[in-house]
Amino acid sequence: MSTPRRALVLVDVQQQYFGGLLEIQYPPHEQSLPCITAAIDAATAAGIPIVAVQHTAGEGAPVFAPGSPEFELHPEIESRRTEAWKSVVKQYGSVYAGTDLTGWLREHDLDTVTLVGYMTNNCILGSAVEAEGLGFTTEVLSDATGAINIANDAGSADARTVHTTLLALLNSNWASVGTTDAWAAAVSSRQALPGSDLGASAVAGTARAARSRAFAGPAGSMDAPRQPVFKSLRRDIPYVIEALLQFPELPARATSHGY
Repeated sequence: MSTPRRALVLVDVQQQYFGGLLEIQYPPHEQSLPCITAAIDAATAAGIPIVAVQHTAGEGAPVFAPGSPEFELHPEIESRRTEAWKSVVKQYGSVYAGTDLTGWLREHDLDTVTLVGYMTNNCILGSAVEAEGLGFTTEVLSDATGAINIANDAGSADARTVHTTLLALLNSNWASVGTTDAWAAAVSSRQALPGSDLGASAVAGTARAARSRAFAGPAGSMDAPRQPVFKSLRRDIPYVIEALLQFPELPARATSHGY
């Protein structure tokens, strides 16, 4: 495997996310911000190019208005900024849409984009998904990103559920997801950040669901009769076997991810 040619992309680490309606809830920004700055320091030490992205909703907008205090980068980011950083202002969720980032990455022969910043449930997700069609490999740092609580007519989810669910989704297909420490180690060793894929995630998910049913019993009782549960467990076995036949390397991969 070739050595990743990385860029660290700081997505919207703006004051807008540190207070008010859009304040990051999980992980709390008091925890994610130090991880973002640690990633910046690791990238700087390794000579990895850094891109600072800011979102704009237009002049006079209630949020992300250029010229407002909320539009500015957090002071911890601004204090580390150098002339070597590339600056990008975007108006869509993806860092690629309507910007020159794609061309800049290709001009500098970079093939791997590491995303940190906010929000997991918006710009991180949108950027990781669009990158697939553009041919870039994506890495997402789980402790250097964050989400908010959301609710609408389609449903609701607390910030922790939003963040962890979307990271599992991304790690199954569109990105390699890991901690800042794991990423720094990968950078130091000139290796790719380990990730999963859809096949391994599906096998592990089926096994976990079956195991949960087997131990919970009907109605969630640990002491309840197990016969109906094992009937449902038998129902899952053909799907697991089919996946193992198609992807013989999956057991080792699933085990390596703690399933």
